[in-house]
Amino acid sequence: MESSDELIPTRWSLLSRLKDAADADSWQEFFDTYWRLIYGVAVKSGLTDVEAQEVVQEVVIGVARKMPEFRCDPSAGSFKGWLLRVTRRRIVDQVRKRQPWSPTQPPRGAETPAGTAPRPEANGTARTSTIERVPDPEGYDLESVWDGEWKQHLLDRALASVKQTADPEQFQMFDLHVRLGLPAREVARKLDVSLPRVYFAKYKIGALLKRQVERLDRQGN
Repeated sequence: MESSDELIPTRWSLLSRLKDAADADSWQEFFDTYWRLIYGVAVKSGLTDVEAQEVVQEVVIGVARKMPEFRCDPSAGSFKGWLLRVTRRRIVDQVRKRQPWSPTQPPRGAETPAGTAPRPEANGTARTSTIERVPDPEGYDLESVWDGEWKQHLLDRALASVKQTADPEQFQMFDLHVRLGLPAREVARKLDVSLPRVYFAKYKIGALLKRQVERLDRQGN
């Protein structure tokens, strides 16, 4: 079984491997690790699904273009901050691409199916166009959105790592009780275990998860 250290990619070392354009495994690892984070931030910034997908693509393409001359230097700043700057530029690009449209037309990426009318809001007014709901990209506090998504990103990766190394029965009890919110007594009945074992699993897996999140966070700052 792999050690927990081997399950956590070192971000700057991953970037150094991306200098080899033919290293398909490293590029796949980069995409698999970060696309949900980038997509989630783009959507919460007000972009449509189509635009958010374009942001993901453009971030990956932008990283590929920068790799030949990119210096993997952690002393120059955090990986987290670097990826935020790249993503911010791509989000701003998407907002600037938008063209004004008539109030009767749906925003790009949200076309109304033929033969149907736009669904009105509860107050009877037409749905506010997407462009009007997107904050000014220059003044929007994207860092707050990014921080929230980054924390969820760390938690998801930590959960995946702990699941691979922890006792399967303990992880199942933790997952049912903590992540899915089932009462401890219900989990004990469902899995035919004692109540103290559920409590111990919550403590044990919770401690492993906390350490994993902290380790991942240190690598990103």
